[in-house]
Amino acid sequence: MFGLLRNNFTPDLKTIPLLKDVSQRAMRSAGKEARWFALPAGQPLFLAGEPADCIYFVLSGALGAFGAKGEFVGNIRPGEPVGEMALFLGGKDTNGDGAAEDAPHSGSVYALRDSEVIALSRAGWKLLVKSEPELLEGMIRIILRRLGRGDQRNAEAPPKVYTLVSTSPTIDLTLRARALKSALARFGKRAVIVSDLEGDDKPAAFFDALETDNDVVILTAPIGATPWFRLATRQADRIWVLARSDARPSTPLMPEETSPAQRLKLIDVILIHPGAERRASRPQEWTQAAGARRLFHWQGDNGEDAMRLARVMTGRSVGLVLSGGGARAYSHIGAIRAIRDLGIPIDFAGGASMGAVVAACAAIGWDDNEIDWRIRKAFVESNPLGDYNIPVVGMVKGKRVNQRLQEHFGDVDIGDLQIPFFALSTNLTSGQAKLHRSGSLRDALRATISLPGILPPFVDGDDILVDGAVLDNFPVEPMRALHQGVVIGSDVSALPDGLNREEFAKPMSFWKWVLTHGFSSPPPIAGLLMRAATIRDDRLTPRDMADILILPELPSIELRDWKAYDVSVEAGYTAAMEALKDHEIRDLCCPA
Repeated sequence: MFGLLRNNFTPDLKTIPLLKDVSQRAMRSAGKEARWFALPAGQPLFLAGEPADCIYFVLSGALGAFGAKGEFVGNIRPGEPVGEMALFLGGKDTNGDGAAEDAPHSGSVYALRDSEVIALSRAGWKLLVKSEPELLEGMIRIILRRLGRGDQRNAEAPPKVYTLVSTSPTIDLTLRARALKSALARFGKRAVIVSDLEGDDKPAAFFDALETDNDVVILTAPIGATPWFRLATRQADRIWVLARSDARPSTPLMPEETSPAQRLKLIDVILIHPGAERRASRPQEWTQAAGARRLFHWQGDNGEDAMRLARVMTGRSVGLVLSGGGARAYSHIGAIRAIRDLGIPIDFAGGASMGAVVAACAAIGWDDNEIDWRIRKAFVESNPLGDYNIPVVGMVKGKRVNQRLQEHFGDVDIGDLQIPFFALSTNLTSGQAKLHRSGSLRDALRATISLPGILPPFVDGDDILVDGAVLDNFPVEPMRALHQGVVIGSDVSALPDGLNREEFAKPMSFWKWVLTHGFSSPPPIAGLLMRAATIRDDRLTPRDMADILILPELPSIELRDWKAYDVSVEAGYTAAMEALKDHEIRDLCCPA
């Protein structure tokens, strides 16, 4: 634990909403087990892996929670608890030696602004619960909400203070901020815009009042080594760097790190596209220069882009995750069609294997007819895995797949896609999953569909990449790390019993198979490898990590049934309509 301990101070636990009904006597007893800390901006309260021996409550300021892999989870605001899992996972005699052990923290928490925190020991918490058993029920509700199980899903608080910084004097920050404020109003959110004229030289209490009185605070500042820029970025929960797509980033893009949001990489790039632009740089250059985690596009004065950004700001964005599954993944096309028919937006998209291919179609912005035409042409009209050869590194040459990816995805960069996108592949060199969020879209898709033993692996420098389904066929966790809104998942990995047992109990020789079936028919090893590469384990990637789960019924469609397109698409549409038609997601993400 970090921070400055304040002596001779009795913390007022009554200021914490969860504890407001606790008796004075219990408060006095628990107060002896409480300590008050002043935590400077940028300092960690605790780090992942450290023993968890206390529960903390935020009195003032703002904290940021980060997962074990460094991904931003959410903001923790005054009155909210931190480290509450320690109450249930720690303090047990696990070794039988009479000594209680503290469970380690699963993530890290940092101060985003100068903050005040109360640390309450486990003994102090037990005193409170003994006096007021209802506290236990309240804490369980908080834990269920944060764990995100079923209908209890409600992510940590989204950022509240956004600092918009411009990289060019030709970017009208006030105009953009007003567009966002108008979009936020459609969701019933109150926003305030503060520039240097209103906020310069103001004390911390001024900004605290803004947060109390508004749902979102938008600070605007041109990039520069000015007092207002330093103050505005220091107050930020999230920094949005507004840049022109027809310009190149300078190096360094921003002054030396002056705020916790900069140091913790809580930065996004908003790439503005003026009319009749001439592209001067790749989107990846802007994200690298800014140290940004995400990139969004804002086309001219497009109101839809402003609405998407407003959904991101308020935790109402929609992320779509599609599983791998060979030809069964055609059903994702029907799911996308249903989502669009219901008027539900798609703000983020990603997937593994063939699911990533379909997700890329949505991320590009193709309409239903274009997705249908391109997938039919690339995968249905002839077998994309039909160029068989005697295996050395793969059963097929892969030339057909390469040609079709080139034909339909060309030289598109992932950063150019209409919405943020990822594809997941498996890195055989490191033994870890690889998340493709930048670079060539075609290369990312070639990597994620490279079924081991079927398609030759994709070689990227020192990395040998194969199908993402090998490690995670339903990558919901990466989507959770990408945004704080709703996650819709379509999963087709529950395979039918389509393997012929006789082919494996009494296998033919290669030449006998050729004489019987010819060279154009794949031998049983093809189905075996595809099944082995896409089988899933719910213990590793539980389906209920998705807020809304679409499970198309595909009892008779195997991974290699490339001609079963129409049946699969219809099954996906039906399943999505059933899962979404009465769901509150439409009211959440689609304002009247």
